[in-house]
Amino acid sequence: MPEANGLSDLPAVSPMHLHQPDMDALRPAFSTHKPRILILYGSLRAVSYSRFLAQEAARLLEYFGCEVRIFNPEGLPLPDAAPASHPKIQELRELSAWSEGQVWVSPERHGAMTGIMKAQIDWIPLSVGSVRPTQGKTLAVMQVSGGSQSFNAVSQLRILGRWMRMIAIPNQSSVAKAFQEFDADGRMKPSSYYDRVVDVCEELVKFTLLTRDASNYLTDRYSERKEEAEKLEQLVSLRSL
Repeated sequence: MPEANGLSDLPAVSPMHLHQPDMDALRPAFSTHKPRILILYGSLRAVSYSRFLAQEAARLLEYFGCEVRIFNPEGLPLPDAAPASHPKIQELRELSAWSEGQVWVSPERHGAMTGIMKAQIDWIPLSVGSVRPTQGKTLAVMQVSGGSQSFNAVSQLRILGRWMRMIAIPNQSSVAKAFQEFDADGRMKPSSYYDRVVDVCEELVKFTLLTRDASNYLTDRYSERKEEAEKLEQLVSLRSL
């Protein structure tokens, strides 16, 4: 199982007004294991507010009963600049396959997500043989901005999530003037922005619990079944020649 990156040293979640999900209502979904959540963030800066937000989300998700991994993008090559056997690429793909839900956190730069964020998503293929690494997994999107609140990055992330055949939850988080919203230790200050992050994480857990065991059913497509049947017919015909 992939190892966590930097979670063991994180302080505990601030109590505030948090409550854990209703375990009795969700008991069937908890019958096997904790929800497995992968978090990606889109900055390599030493002081990275997208990383701080990713870590804050990780604390909340662990509080809500999830098993969480954060992928560190440092050392990940640009798309097509290295073979798929590169260790960082393999780490990312293994984490994506392991996860049942994901959180994508990007800064907004020049009105868009960062290249670092996009590169991570580009390295996750739509399919590996018969396995689709992201299809049917839940997705939450968040962004940080240096100025006023914007939704450019989260909107782009939603488009990518749909392209990757993920279940993007309705809620999202956009933190404006992020440099004002975190303290010197990288912890998010109490605010309406923090409250929205709690909402997003709570909603992601609920959607993951409700859909993960039905993922194959929810993503079963007529067109793909038809395509597979046609391929099988062609193979049978070729073997009979």
